[in-house]
Amino acid sequence: MVPSNHLKADLLLVLVTVLAAFGWIFSKEALSGLVPLLFVGIRFLSAGILLCPFGASQLKGLSAREWRRTVVVGLSFSLGMVFWILGLHHANHLGVGAFLASLGVVLVPFVALLFGERPERSVWLALPLAALGMACLSLDSALVIGAGEVFFVVAAVVFAFYFTLNSRAAKAVSVIALSAIQLMVVGLVALTVSAAIEPWEFDQPASIWGWLLASVLIATSLRFFFQTLAQGMAPVSHTAVIMTLEPIWTAVLAMLWFGEVMTLMQFLGCGLIFSALLVSRWKAVKVWLKGS
Repeated sequence: MVPSNHLKADLLLVLVTVLAAFGWIFSKEALSGLVPLLFVGIRFLSAGILLCPFGASQLKGLSAREWRRTVVVGLSFSLGMVFWILGLHHANHLGVGAFLASLGVVLVPFVALLFGERPERSVWLALPLAALGMACLSLDSALVIGAGEVFFVVAAVVFAFYFTLNSRAAKAVSVIALSAIQLMVVGLVALTVSAAIEPWEFDQPASIWGWLLASVLIATSLRFFFQTLAQGMAPVSHTAVIMTLEPIWTAVLAMLWFGEVMTLMQFLGCGLIFSALLVSRWKAVKVWLKGS
């Protein structure tokens, strides 16, 4: 792989993290007029359908076993997204929520134990950092630990299972086919649950539909397309390291967009959680540094 491709992939991955961070903003704005699960259902089903033409040949070539495996991954993603959108709906502080949701990365090695994989030593160093970060956030008198924060932590646990299942499935299934099916499964599950428990109203102002459209086209379809493209150009280590930037961009955008302000204790807590993300991926960090 030539250095120019490394640079292009890294820049694309940075763009992916920025688009993902904007997804938090677009989603929060859309939730001011749409019920949570209906929003997720429309967003992900539409995005999955839009990705299908790009992976048409890969989708046609999937065996029945690969379809079943991909759908199972999609179901785990669905559960994580349900808790994530509920967290976003009830969130008191978007920036802090982004770091709480990112804890799933730290928890992945522990979930991998269930599949017979042994965590690396760096994981045991990352866990105390993440715990200290959580402690700083919970001890901060300016931060209200409400339903939103609890939902984000639960989402992180579910995402740890999803990341593990997804990484195993990605070794056997085309990434773009895997992404398209997952998105559609999330959309279908969310719409089904929404139809059962949420009221559906479609008289929202045009701005709400604009935020939904931005979520579908920019924060989901475009993001996953660029992510798939970059993953085909870069080593796994690059993806693993650069994707940790998402909570940082989210916190910055929340400050600029919603005027959120972090106290010193919140900043310290988020910093410790981010350090835990890097330490948990230390092997990838070292490879990335050597290849830069």
